[in-house]
Amino acid sequence: MQMLIDSQWVSASDSGTRDIHNPGTGQVIDSVPVATLADAERALEAAQRGKQAMRKCPAHQRSAILQRIADAMLAHQEELSHLLAQENGKPIQQTREELAASVRIFRGFAEEAKRILGRSVPMDAVPGQERHFAVTIRQPLGVVAAIVPFNYPVELYSHKAAPALAAGNAVITKPPSACPLALLKIAELMEEAGLPRGAHQVLTGPGELIGDFLARSPGVQMVTVTGSTPVGIRISELASKHLKKVHMELGGNDATIVCADSDLEKAAEAIVLGRLARGNGQICCAVKRIFVESPIYDEFADLLTDKAQALKVGDQLEEDTDVGPLISEHAAVQVETVIQDAVKAGATLKAGGGRRRAFIEPTVLTNVPPHVELFREETFGPVAPLVAFETVDQAISMANDSPFGLQAAIFTQDISRAFDIAYQLEAGGVIINWSSALRVESLPFGGIKMSGHGREGLHDTLDEMTEQKVILVHDALSVFSQE
Repeated sequence: MQMLIDSQWVSASDSGTRDIHNPGTGQVIDSVPVATLADAERALEAAQRGKQAMRKCPAHQRSAILQRIADAMLAHQEELSHLLAQENGKPIQQTREELAASVRIFRGFAEEAKRILGRSVPMDAVPGQERHFAVTIRQPLGVVAAIVPFNYPVELYSHKAAPALAAGNAVITKPPSACPLALLKIAELMEEAGLPRGAHQVLTGPGELIGDFLARSPGVQMVTVTGSTPVGIRISELASKHLKKVHMELGGNDATIVCADSDLEKAAEAIVLGRLARGNGQICCAVKRIFVESPIYDEFADLLTDKAQALKVGDQLEEDTDVGPLISEHAAVQVETVIQDAVKAGATLKAGGGRRRAFIEPTVLTNVPPHVELFREETFGPVAPLVAFETVDQAISMANDSPFGLQAAIFTQDISRAFDIAYQLEAGGVIINWSSALRVESLPFGGIKMSGHGREGLHDTLDEMTEQKVILVHDALSVFSQE
């Protein structure tokens, strides 16, 4: 496949390519260009023209274009889902769900494109200003650079590109290097939907080259990135040179607190789906640390172990597969290493722990020492570490003892206790009686602390991707004149 620059499908300027593999089999699916700095400069130049065309595109036209994109994605859902499963490793049923969510997101922002509202400001609230009339409007920023991760590339791309276009911006997308194919196919559909030339471009290349270029370039007005915390720090440093907007949805070490009065069956099911099965454990807001009240600790560990052992690990293209391969064998080796280190430090392996190429068995660990890397840092794989607690205050303290603060979860039948804990947890979102790996496009999503800043969602992202302007007419009114 080729990449998209200035509404043309092109190879890299030096003809460099990268093979894209099925992480489960190692088979080459396709190859893509490895963009150079010269390619990135061409795309940025085209985006300057694209942003002018988008700025002149009225809201109803932007809305119609996004609706056509959503229609096209829905018409090609099975093809796109299959391609995404091949290159990404998520089971096919989950990639279908990801495509369905992406269609909803594009449709949602198609509607929101018609609701980018300003307001009138009563100047008579200020003595001496009574005769003036003022309004605010929201206008596009210009060029938005979207840096997309590998774990949910289509959905997270939709959360960035759809609102940027809805707001009237041009977009340059840097897709994940390991799995860019589905996004390139979607870019084909977007070009056919009637976007102005250069309004949307896709650069396939290394993040340290293309991402850095977009972050430091004065021709980019905003960078929105989902990725690791070190990547976020690097992007922020580069972007600060021109004081451009930066939106960061970064790593998480998401805590789950299971109280003794919980519905244990539901809690175990939620943790299995939210940590071991969905995304093969590669979700930023997935369950990462599990705190279980002592009286139910052993019972809950056994229940979770049984459910983990019942999961089917295998070919992501088979309909009954629960857990597919991680994004690469290298990623699986990293997860295997932190599991082994935790066991060496005293953790008990209740289920899984093994690795076969890029596959990691769904793993349950008990008696995990809180100081091990598996518990202190974000682990991207199907691993569920359990730690016991005696009091709720102790659980809250352990949960907050982290530089991250993306999402968290609480299981209890006491709604007052649930809200009390939720208020005290240091996280951007708290889920009661379900997994922290829950994201709904109509809600604001994002973290605090080292998990980033800013919020994505149908009612929030457009504020991030527009700027507010005040327009004041001096001495416009006579109604407040004193005779």
